[in-house]
Amino acid sequence: MSSRVSFDAAGHDLPDGSGSRPMSPDDRKPQGSEEGTPLARLLRSLATPDGIAILSLFVLVVVVFATFRDYGLGWDDYTHSQMGDLVLSLYGSGFRDQRALSFVNLYYYGSGPDILAALAAKVLPFDLFETRRLVDALIGVVGIVAAWRIARRVAGPRAGLMALLLLATCPIYFGHMFINAKDAPFAAAMTVLLLGIVRLFEEYPKPSPITVLLFGCGLGAAIGTRVIAVITIIPVALALVLMLYLDTRRASLRAALVRLGRFAFSVLPGLALAYLVMGLLWPWSITSPLNPLRAAEYFSVFFEKPWREVFEGRLIEVPDMPASYLPTLLSLQLPEILLALFAIGVAIAAIWVMRAALSPQRRAIALLLIASALAPIILAIATRPAMYNGFRHFLFLLPAFAVLGGIAGAWLWERSARLGRPALATAATIAAIGFISPVIEMARLHPYEYTHFNHIEGGVKSAENEFMLDYWGLSFKQAAQQLRERLAERMETPPKGRRWRIAVCGPHAPAAVELGPEFEPTWDISKADFALMLGTYYCLQLPAPVLAHVEREGVNYARAYDVRERSFSTLFAVPHL
Repeated sequence: MSSRVSFDAAGHDLPDGSGSRPMSPDDRKPQGSEEGTPLARLLRSLATPDGIAILSLFVLVVVVFATFRDYGLGWDDYTHSQMGDLVLSLYGSGFRDQRALSFVNLYYYGSGPDILAALAAKVLPFDLFETRRLVDALIGVVGIVAAWRIARRVAGPRAGLMALLLLATCPIYFGHMFINAKDAPFAAAMTVLLLGIVRLFEEYPKPSPITVLLFGCGLGAAIGTRVIAVITIIPVALALVLMLYLDTRRASLRAALVRLGRFAFSVLPGLALAYLVMGLLWPWSITSPLNPLRAAEYFSVFFEKPWREVFEGRLIEVPDMPASYLPTLLSLQLPEILLALFAIGVAIAAIWVMRAALSPQRRAIALLLIASALAPIILAIATRPAMYNGFRHFLFLLPAFAVLGGIAGAWLWERSARLGRPALATAATIAAIGFISPVIEMARLHPYEYTHFNHIEGGVKSAENEFMLDYWGLSFKQAAQQLRERLAERMETPPKGRRWRIAVCGPHAPAAVELGPEFEPTWDISKADFALMLGTYYCLQLPAPVLAHVEREGVNYARAYDVRERSFSTLFAVPHL
């Protein structure tokens, strides 16, 4: 028989598999001996790490429902909304309406979030794009829950709480989970998959049906969102090799291979389930057995016409970004507390891998977590793929970062507690500052949390001319609202017989949605009444009256200009983009 194995932040044995700290005298009280009213018992339960975690999730969901309407549209939202409807038509027509199987290049991706949003829009009292923001954000919350459960299983309730807080207060993850229909849901799916894999190794070599079910759903959702999910093979293979080696040392190669074969056989139903889930979320993938391989081949080379983005103050074509691109942005955009705890967590997990006293399952899980966080970074540095839009394509790393950070946070807390109350109070103060600081920054940047840069860089003001900020074009929502309000205050209406003409430097479809039917977006500024300009390097800052201005921390995110009675020939500061 197999049994779940877990270990606390110090690597101590937890034979009951509870994932909790060793029992204290209070834990040994008989059930039903609690004193006080039900309210008192509830308050005591909320004061535990699990209680605080549940309360934190409740607050997070409240914040999601309070703010999801604040986020504007980006470059891809319009086509993703179309894709959701096309996939529903595909299913509703019994696969006769096959437009979804050739729509732009989105058939190379899964459409799970698009499908959910299209279905939700039929029953929720919000418009389609507001519904998309809400659905995407709730998927992001699922990723946070999965990270909490991973860290809790691996190192106890306190580690789970720390992982939850690290991910929920990470501005890049929080911001993208509202706006990013591909990368943020992929990060959530990869976290659910990682939870399933951790459970597989806990129960090795005979995982339970529930664990196999979770693994299959996670794998199907991950590959059914982005085919790059196959990168999970690397950490899983490393963990299995370590498990085989340690089993061989404990018994024999034959016995170790038998256990490995039993494990592989047990996982087969999960692989079959994964294929079904993948096909549901990504119908193109199952129209031909080789289609997932074709998608992998498509993404193996840069498939768009190259453009330039700002990195470290230089304009660089995205296929030529330096090997330092990903490490640099991770170090400058993640909160300092996450960076510090992640580094300590990697060291702790590495010690667990080498610690002979731990079981093979525990050591394999530690290696799995390290490889899940670091292998994609090493691979990106080695292969140098086209990189752009910050590190949004690598959002799936952040939950693993948070899990390792949670392990480190719990370990440091235990060490501080052993040193006495002054040390524990100091640790609590540092932790509070570490978590509150990014929350304050998110409030200042809202709803552009995804543009965050930490204090190492000096915030968005310091990063303004060094890196891309609002590359998603979200600020058009607020700029459009301000422009409409300004024109209403001045009681101006479009010229008779036509709409307002507005030159747009940025995504046109989102601008058209945000501006409404009274405006006609155009690229020709010479015939425009107004100009709506992103505050990025390729858009001109015009010498014209400003009717709307969106800024954060002194940085221009977008402006709307009155260009009537003025002569301009171009929208762009940099030609030939």
